[in-house]
Amino acid sequence: MRSLLTYTAARLGLFAVAFGVVYLFGARSLVALVLAWLISGLASYVLLSRLRDQVSASAVERIESRRARLSAAAAREDALQEPGEAPSAGADGDVRADGGAASDAEEKDTGASEAARKP
Repeated sequence: MRSLLTYTAARLGLFAVAFGVVYLFGARSLVALVLAWLISGLASYVLLSRLRDQVSASAVERIESRRARLSAAAAREDALQEPGEAPSAGADGDVRADGGAASDAEEKDTGASEAARKP
C-alpha cells in the first residue's frame, strides 16, 4: 500500500511540474491540462518505472496471499466435514425435509405443475 501511495504522489508531482511548465509557455485551460497529462504520462513511464514495478510486485503479493488464505480456509472447511454428514443448505439457506437444499424453482412450483407430473 505504501508503494502505491508513493507512486501516486510521484505521478501527481510530475503532473504539477508539467502543468507549471506548460502554463509558463502560454498554454491555458483545457489545452494546458491535456498537454500536462500527456507530458507527465510520458515522463512517468520513463522516470517512475522502478516505483511502478514495486507497486506491481506488492499487488501480486497481496493477491497470492489472499489466494493462499482462501485455499487454507477451504481445506480447513473440507477437513471439518465428515463423509456421512448431511448436505449443506442451498444458496438461500433453505433445507428440504429430505436433507437436500431447496431451489428457487422448487419453491415457485404451483400445485398445478405437481399434478401434471403425477402419472
